[in-house]
Amino acid sequence: GSKEMFEGLYAYDKWDWDTEYPVIKLSLGGGTVSNVEKLEENLRDIVLDNASRLDVTLTTESNEPNLIFRDLIRKTNQKYKQLAVVLVDEYDKPLLDNIGNTEALEEIQTSLRGFYSEIKNNDSHIKFGFITGISKFSQLSFFSDLNNLTDITLDPAYATITGYTQHDLEEVFDEFLEGVDLDEMKKWYNGYNFLGTPVYNPFDVLTFFDQGNVYKNYWWNTGKQSFLANMLKNKNYHLPNLENIVVGSDILDAFNIKEINLIALLWQSGYLTFDSVTQHSVTKEISYKMKVPNLEIQASLNLLFFNYLSNQSYAGTVDRTTMVDALLNKEFDIFNNCIHTLFSSIVYDNHTGNNLSNFEGYYASVIFAYISALGVPVIAEDHSNMGRADMTMFLPNSIIVIEFKVDMPSEAAIEQIKTKKYCEKYANDGRDIYMIGMSFDSTQKNIIDFDWQTFG
Repeated sequence: GSKEMFEGLYAYDKWDWDTEYPVIKLSLGGGTVSNVEKLEENLRDIVLDNASRLDVTLTTESNEPNLIFRDLIRKTNQKYKQLAVVLVDEYDKPLLDNIGNTEALEEIQTSLRGFYSEIKNNDSHIKFGFITGISKFSQLSFFSDLNNLTDITLDPAYATITGYTQHDLEEVFDEFLEGVDLDEMKKWYNGYNFLGTPVYNPFDVLTFFDQGNVYKNYWWNTGKQSFLANMLKNKNYHLPNLENIVVGSDILDAFNIKEINLIALLWQSGYLTFDSVTQHSVTKEISYKMKVPNLEIQASLNLLFFNYLSNQSYAGTVDRTTMVDALLNKEFDIFNNCIHTLFSSIVYDNHTGNNLSNFEGYYASVIFAYISALGVPVIAEDHSNMGRADMTMFLPNSIIVIEFKVDMPSEAAIEQIKTKKYCEKYANDGRDIYMIGMSFDSTQKNIIDFDWQTFG
């Protein structure tokens, strides 16, 4: 009913402001839920807070959250003689809090299913419902029970509802943009694509202006990634090349809460976004090519991956400035020393209990994660017409193609780059091109041989 807040906007003269609806607001984002008892306590408190705010007297004698919720919906409708609006924010937070805790997860899942089913059971008392969350769980039965929901996640009509477009930024925030490099800001905070115009993360934009136009990982540092870290700790995931992933709609649509698909979780939580969409000419099946949306996520996500792979803090490894300067200045001997120091700092006895360090993919993943977290553009498994280079780095003045080997000489890595012609795709780029071969010893778990050559 706040008409004055919409002056100058589309809805101002197109809405009946004389009609108001009572609003029930359920936000499950506060705190951490560790068991079903804590969940039900929180749900009761949330419902009772709504009853107090709406001045609704509940008459049920039950202590069950779903029955109290049912009473709130019906009594709200009766008191205001209007259908209620129900807003649910972070509906899945209690589930994400317990990834890896199977027993608690199943109990919480059952409790939530019963609670949310009251929305469907009482739809004759509800005018409108809006539900937000990170994930869409296939085994929750929440969405099948609420069969009158419309999923707008991938509806192009709503593609910009959760962020700022480039036009929004330049028009609405014009007074804040003096001295701001728009291309740099776009690289840092834009790139989220929901099958429409790409958008900026609004939290990042507002905090960026509030903090004096300093580029930082604002959204990541809100702590929303804790569930992802917990998932990595509880399962030995192979970390894929996130820039070359192609998945079908069945992967992104939902996932089993007991066997969570890493790519689905990364997409649904905002760490991956769409790069392109294709539809097969015969089967009509839709495929999505995914990508990391921007520099903030590139740096932060790979920092998390590095901590997972090395079982240690990113900050306590190697001088990051030294490594970047070595690459910029083409001082590859210093770069080699940095790599040696990096792996020397990893305590393998404390690792996840697997034998990842016997495979070249492990060493490639550690280096990829570390360098990506520095903000250096990197492609893992860089495809060409004759194969895939393990890694390619892109510096302002050079392109560096790297091949890794375990228990083999570095000359074999250099020879593979030459034989497979990995560098030729960049021959007309204009930057200097270098080939680096790295050999690791599976016993010492460190680099033992390093060689580099100029291409062309």
